[in-house]
Amino acid sequence: MKNSIFNIQTEQEFKEVVLQVFKHQFEQNPVYRSFCDLLYVHPSDVKNIEEIPFLPIQFFKSKKVISSLKEVEEVFSSSGTTGSVSSKHYVTDISLYQESYIKGFQHFYGDINDYIILALLPNYLERKGSSLVYMVDDLIQKSNHEESGFYLNNLDELANKLSLLDSSGKKVLLIGVSFALLDMVEQHSFNLKNTIIMETGGMKGRRKELIRNELHQLLSDGFGVENIHSEYGMTELLSQGYSNGNGIFACPPWMKILTRDTEDPLSIQTKGKTGGINVIDLANYNSCSFIATQDLGKVHADNSFEIIGRFDNSDIRGCNLMVL
Repeated sequence: MKNSIFNIQTEQEFKEVVLQVFKHQFEQNPVYRSFCDLLYVHPSDVKNIEEIPFLPIQFFKSKKVISSLKEVEEVFSSSGTTGSVSSKHYVTDISLYQESYIKGFQHFYGDINDYIILALLPNYLERKGSSLVYMVDDLIQKSNHEESGFYLNNLDELANKLSLLDSSGKKVLLIGVSFALLDMVEQHSFNLKNTIIMETGGMKGRRKELIRNELHQLLSDGFGVENIHSEYGMTELLSQGYSNGNGIFACPPWMKILTRDTEDPLSIQTKGKTGGINVIDLANYNSCSFIATQDLGKVHADNSFEIIGRFDNSDIRGCNLMVL
């Protein structure tokens, strides 16, 4: 199944693998099976992707969402706000995650060996269980450049290294959390020619939340680059979408975004309408590949997508289905 997930090349192949994965998870995942049973949905009745139930992401806070009998190898957890319950993602085959993010990076950016990876992820490094730190740490190792590495609060050292590496003509990727990247451009000015700046979102109470356009303009001006790249991922997923500018994201071939009607969470919308973001992540084979997130967004005709905001708790419909 691994090979078929990461070798998808056509829409038809994607659909065939999706239906196989749905059947597998219906049979092997007790939490997902209960949810499908509540909706009276059975694999024998499902012929199209739009008919598959998407599990509300809140289940990862209260249930062990798992489709495998193998021993758990890693547990990833969300940061959450103070006092809130964090999501937990139980991973029984970490090689699926590794293959997903390595092939995903190659799909969008090419060979990891071509890049020096600099990571500015202070709030993620300060806690355990971050899937983002796991991914970036492995990408740093696989870049095989001794200049690659993590930075915490040593912004002066990072600024000097970034300017030096960029002026040497080497390809650099600086991946950082939004508030830390803003701290950096407030303290230093840059005119970068060979560096990709990628933000992973997240003010996490450190700063006033900014709309994406405002954030990207500040970062573009501060780093002297034309576009700010972005990464779209979450604790509950094993795949990422990437944007090379303007907040328009694309998925690797084994991942797809749909939107649901905000008033009717079981209804999938046509492209171009704003709705709740539903994610199909086939790398999540041993967990749940069909997740209804709390993000609001829009899918374009070419399957690219943008994130517009988040539901607040009062906006979430269908909560009675969550009491299992």
